[in-house]
Amino acid sequence: MFAIAPHRSRRSRRYWRSAFEGYLFVAPWIIGFVMFTLGAMLTSAWMSLHRWNLLTAPDWVGPANYRKALMHDPLFWKSLSNTAYYAFLSVPLRMALSLFFAVLLNQKVRGLAVFRTIFYLPSVVTGVATSMLWIMLLNPDVGGINFVLRTLGVAHPPGWLTSEQWAMPGLILMSLWAVGSMMLIFLAGLQSVPNELLDAARVDGAGGWMHFRHVTLPLLTPSILFNLVVSVIGAFQVFTQSFIMTGGGPANATLTYVLYLYRNAFEFFKMGYASALAWILFFLTLGMTALILRSTPLWVYYEGDKP
Repeated sequence: MFAIAPHRSRRSRRYWRSAFEGYLFVAPWIIGFVMFTLGAMLTSAWMSLHRWNLLTAPDWVGPANYRKALMHDPLFWKSLSNTAYYAFLSVPLRMALSLFFAVLLNQKVRGLAVFRTIFYLPSVVTGVATSMLWIMLLNPDVGGINFVLRTLGVAHPPGWLTSEQWAMPGLILMSLWAVGSMMLIFLAGLQSVPNELLDAARVDGAGGWMHFRHVTLPLLTPSILFNLVVSVIGAFQVFTQSFIMTGGGPANATLTYVLYLYRNAFEFFKMGYASALAWILFFLTLGMTALILRSTPLWVYYEGDKP
């Protein structure tokens, strides 16, 4: 019994030394997370309970900022409805378009690598540069979009960014420009579909649509889930397009939630109210993500699941 005690002691020292080295390697990330993420979140939560303009001492108001947003601020609901409109239209369209491109780029054709690069390149362009490009494309007088529409016989094409009715559809149309990242996720999912299942479907006489509907699409549901969650979160944080292209106009038609938050924080210097808006957005996106994940047993299929 006493003979094995030194061996256990050496093993214990090796364990703690290995653990110390591991924590030492991840220490930069932990320090960065505590200082710049967790610390910022706690500070924001504290600020949301105060009235503070950055120039005077913070004034404790409790949940008054949250009550103001939910009960007394029409621009809060306007920005939230605009963002929901953008999200619930752009996300399905972007997912459908990216899946369509992924199916096309999964075919065996010559120059496939070139086509994949071309379709992915818009995703690496910065948001500001893309916004400036689309300001020109959506110009109602000399823009490329309306030029094409006039060529097709549309006598009075939309005013796009200058029209209260068409400004948000213009931003949604622009969101279809950069679907390369989602396309890559779908492409990876398509290439992971087992060939045995595809061959079995062909033997059973499945046509192209039945083949895709009953074999490929169910096996793509994990990829669809990932893209859906990431896209919904990203859509509710849309900012650059409305800030650069329209400034929230015309008549607040493109005033998105994060743009309204930004204005309260850095134009009106209502840091406490802006922090409350940020936490409302956090819990809203958290709730939507939880609902999506709770629904996964109904439609997401994993290859290892039992039938």
